[in-house]
Amino acid sequence: MTYQEAEREQQRVQSIREELVERMARALPEDGALEAFPGFFLARLTKPRESVQPVYHPAFCLVAQGAKHVLLGEELYHYDPGHYLIFTVDLPVVFQVKEASKERPYFGLRLDLDPSLVASVLMESGVATKKGDASVKAIDVSPIDAGMLDAVLRLVRLLDALGESKFLVPLTIREIIYRLLVGGQGARLGHLLASAGDTRRISKAIGHLRDHLDEPLQMEDIARELGMSVSGFHHHFKSVTAMSPLQFQKQIRLQEARRLMLGENLDAASAAVRVGYEDPAYFSREYKKHFGEPPQRDIAKLRSHLEL
Repeated sequence: MTYQEAEREQQRVQSIREELVERMARALPEDGALEAFPGFFLARLTKPRESVQPVYHPAFCLVAQGAKHVLLGEELYHYDPGHYLIFTVDLPVVFQVKEASKERPYFGLRLDLDPSLVASVLMESGVATKKGDASVKAIDVSPIDAGMLDAVLRLVRLLDALGESKFLVPLTIREIIYRLLVGGQGARLGHLLASAGDTRRISKAIGHLRDHLDEPLQMEDIARELGMSVSGFHHHFKSVTAMSPLQFQKQIRLQEARRLMLGENLDAASAAVRVGYEDPAYFSREYKKHFGEPPQRDIAKLRSHLEL
């Protein structure tokens, strides 16, 4: 690419970002979230905030303005308007909006990744990928190019063209998935298509841990049910999720307890019991270690941040 071509590309990217922020600001004049189309969400914030949802389903995420951190176990991922985030199995990630103000609000979006749609795009595109490669971590942050940004902008533009949206929204979402496939995310998206092999087993284990988070973790029983050795199960689980099964269970327990205290006004002891902790003092220690504050102080801080 020549210097002139690179300069034109940069100008195009900047123009797309400016229009994207402008259109999201019109769609969300105040702080909040909007499901613009099924599975496609826009968000606006004027102060830093942290998510409280215990587990998120596979998604493509983009920051139009501001910056965000994502915590998965001990790993920290950062993304901003120059990068996108993708994760392809259910994960107990914690989203932290780091840059947001009244003068310069945070604008972000999320597109849930439907396995059947990903499979359809893969089949029609002919892009080769390894289904269910358990050696590929399920989360990634990558630079975003002008083509992907343009596709996202055209999807947001359809908010002002509802007569066309019924036909064009599915096509534009398919284009975004296609661009992920050809942009190096094929093996990662293969997690969504796993019908056999280790990744299917890990996905099943994630579902079991999520549905039985208040029960003791029986590694031997889960591995036996999946037809894996304990060591093999532990290795492949960590390869996909970046944490051990025990760490995964601990995260979803603590995040669910946080949600219960914030959303259902449970006290710490009650929330601890609901997610499987028998000792409230041990729960409080684990909670402080994970979130940086004891439960009562953390929930009070979250509530103050939620006051707009």
